[in-house]
Amino acid sequence: MVVEMKRTWALLALTGTALGGCNMAPAYHPAQVPVPEHFAETPGWQQAVPMDGEARGTWWEAFNDPQLNALEVQAEKASPTLAAALARYDAATAAARVSSAALLPEVAATGSAQRTRVSADRPSSTGRAQTYDLYSVGGTFSYELDFWGRVRNSVRAARAEAAASGGDLASARLSLQAQVADAYVRLRGLDGQVKFLRDTVVTYQRAWQLNHDRHEGGDASAVDENRALTQLAAAKAQVAATQALRAATEHEIAAAVGEVASTFHIGPDAGAMAMPAIPASTPAQLLQRRPDIAAAERRMFEANAQIGVARAAQFPTVMLGGSGGWLTTGGGALLSEPDTVWALGPLAATLPVFDAGKRRAQVHQARAQFEGAAASYRGTVIAAFQQVEDALSNGRNYADEAREQTVAAQAAMRTADLAMIRYRDGATDYLEVATAQADALNAERTRIIVETQRRQASIALVKAMGGEVPR
Repeated sequence: MVVEMKRTWALLALTGTALGGCNMAPAYHPAQVPVPEHFAETPGWQQAVPMDGEARGTWWEAFNDPQLNALEVQAEKASPTLAAALARYDAATAAARVSSAALLPEVAATGSAQRTRVSADRPSSTGRAQTYDLYSVGGTFSYELDFWGRVRNSVRAARAEAAASGGDLASARLSLQAQVADAYVRLRGLDGQVKFLRDTVVTYQRAWQLNHDRHEGGDASAVDENRALTQLAAAKAQVAATQALRAATEHEIAAAVGEVASTFHIGPDAGAMAMPAIPASTPAQLLQRRPDIAAAERRMFEANAQIGVARAAQFPTVMLGGSGGWLTTGGGALLSEPDTVWALGPLAATLPVFDAGKRRAQVHQARAQFEGAAASYRGTVIAAFQQVEDALSNGRNYADEAREQTVAAQAAMRTADLAMIRYRDGATDYLEVATAQADALNAERTRIIVETQRRQASIALVKAMGGEVPR
């Protein structure tokens, strides 16, 4: 009996080896996307291999702000968005393990104990009823012989989806980090505006008091006093409007880090944050770190494997089963050689004969899904180039704008001071002062906004490059 079983298993193993190499999936070739030799905004581009698995580090520390560092750590631990992405990744990896289980036979242990009475009138009866005990212990197995690669391609597809889901998780983490940093930079920019506006209110308050006193003394007109009052009230209104924007930005940060907005607060700080330098040249390795590009490529591989699954469905499905163990009526030892039982089979095959074109349509569907995944991959790469170019361009142009805007703000401040001196000396009316002060206010607020935009451009570049720290 043992020799017979060995011969049977050897025949099945030989058959599986001969046919197991069949793979109905097309040869995989990633979609080709033209890669320029360099960015238009900065030279130094060289094509490189993907490195999306490389550690990205704490890139936000380049801003040298302890509060931002603490918020990024909190977001990593408590963000609902990141928790949802992690759950999707865990589900995808579990699904890959489920698919991989089909590569091996499914084995189950069995056991039973029963007392049975058979009829005296049963077929081939001796004319007497019988009562006896029946005990069995053993196991069963079932296994799909993967002649056409259906199981293997299903496993490849599931593993690719799990890897793509890992890319989605990395993208979600990077997006969250960039969102927190961007909102925090905007918050500090608004803090700078609020401080400047409050200082301006103090200045305008003194100017109004001067006009009021001069008007009471007959040295200034009511027009000058009202013009000063208009400036003062408008500046106070801008303080309130800017504080409202700051509150909304603070609430945005609270949601990103998993806090309730009602109990979350970040104290004001008008101090200047560090400005990470945008690199003069960008090596190709940085763009290849983008997890969304890697995820798009892996989904293209998954779609290619699904073509193999669909094509394999047009061929017979072959299932092998078997069972074995020991069976006794209780007269002797249960696990003894005479009580051994086994069965190899059934060996069952199912061949589709007529399905009204269903399986052919499924193959066409799988091919179309592959073409869609390839197009999505190309679109992701093209969008990545656009985002890098935009960030580099914005960073360079904002730097130029900030330099000139600083000159403009300083000049406007000097003009406002000179105009006030001339007004006090009676050399001009208050209209010149009001105009100069309005120009100074707009110039300085614009300078603060441009500095904020420079920092936002640095964050956008970090995100576009897949999480690399700009140095």
